[in-house]
Amino acid sequence: MTAARISPPADRPRPGLRERKKIKTREAIRAATYALVEEQGYDATTIDQIAERAEVSPSTVFRYFPTKEDIVLTDEYDLVLAEELRARPKDEAWTDSIRHIMLAAARTGIKDDFEVAKLRTRLLVDVPAVRSRMMESMSVTGRLLCGAIAERTGRDPDSLEVRVHAMSLAGGLMETSLYWAENGHQGDFPALLDRALDVLQHGLGEEDS
Repeated sequence: MTAARISPPADRPRPGLRERKKIKTREAIRAATYALVEEQGYDATTIDQIAERAEVSPSTVFRYFPTKEDIVLTDEYDLVLAEELRARPKDEAWTDSIRHIMLAAARTGIKDDFEVAKLRTRLLVDVPAVRSRMMESMSVTGRLLCGAIAERTGRDPDSLEVRVHAMSLAGGLMETSLYWAENGHQGDFPALLDRALDVLQHGLGEEDS
């Protein structure tokens, strides 16, 4: 999820040693990539350089991230997002649940590392390969959302309505990230996302005269 991430629930079991090692390796590869991109640009940064900086082999980088674009775009939070949605009160309106979770994720992402959030969204605007890969990865987020929506609403996760709604949420997040970066990261990202969710919930409304 670009420019948005959410912390794991406090009562979630702590990962085992093997999983913690995997997370540590992924984080090292990401940190190395972000540092190199800031130093020399995205195109000049190679997998070999990333591996050397992260102190792993190039094959390890590819084992965790199939492409260089995936290093920039992927994180550990899509599954947590779906879990958090499932944990919301059953009598809460679906639109309120999704707004709560997505805004919480946005606030956490900006608070945790503002500079990384800016870098990720800037690359989304400036590098066509990153933007293209983001379009592909949206389908993964969309399918996770389909499952959460179906569980909450009792609808078929493969129904047209659920799929359209899920992808509109994923697309709304992407467009908000692009808008924020295209405008020099001015303004509060969670506030922009809140505006996007208003559009998805209520439509465009009447244009101000």
